[in-house]
Amino acid sequence: MINYITCDIMEDVAIGYGFNNIKKTIPDTNCIAEQFPINKLTDLLRRDVAACGFTEVLTFALCSRADIADKLGKQIEDLKAVHISNPKTAEFQVARTTLLPGILKTIFHNKSVPLPLRLFEISDVVHQDPSKDVGARNERRLCAINYNRSSEFEVIHGLLDRVMQLLEVPFGGPDGYELEAGDDSAFFPGRCAKIVARGQVIGTLGVLHPDVITKFDLNMPCAAMEITIEPFL
Repeated sequence: MINYITCDIMEDVAIGYGFNNIKKTIPDTNCIAEQFPINKLTDLLRRDVAACGFTEVLTFALCSRADIADKLGKQIEDLKAVHISNPKTAEFQVARTTLLPGILKTIFHNKSVPLPLRLFEISDVVHQDPSKDVGARNERRLCAINYNRSSEFEVIHGLLDRVMQLLEVPFGGPDGYELEAGDDSAFFPGRCAKIVARGQVIGTLGVLHPDVITKFDLNMPCAAMEITIEPFL
């Protein structure tokens, strides 16, 4: 049994009637296109982060289960990941829940490039969400990594301060942002902080754990940051 939706029916009618037989008319209403606020904010941040000396990358939205779980010291069962029911390759088993693996893979394929490697990506991650009609939701995030002979944590911390300045979020106070001690298996113990803005945790900042770096076939320290930008719309 074939289930038709409105656009499919109209397309079949138009084909049967003949596209060339349809008279061109000016619509009674005039609609002006407008950019989605999240995309506008993304474009503005993209330009300014690049001005800070970081190079933008665009990675795949799908990845392997190991990329978002085992290699980051996490359990796949604990992640609200969207799984592909019949993946064609082991590299595309789930929708990414973090932007970190994609950038780390990019660094691996560019290890011959002179150091430092400072990369960033502003894109969507996907999480299961039963409240949505499709069972999942997208979340726009900014992730940046500094790869060099030393971690240079101050570079990533400085980038965070600049991003918050651009978003007009001051340091400290109920309407500002601050860093709190955090614990994340992807980061080195004692060198990880939660980024809290306006009373909610929006991301993580720190030095990646040596085991994570090794599992992505890298051999230099990495400082990384990943935040969601949706609360600032």
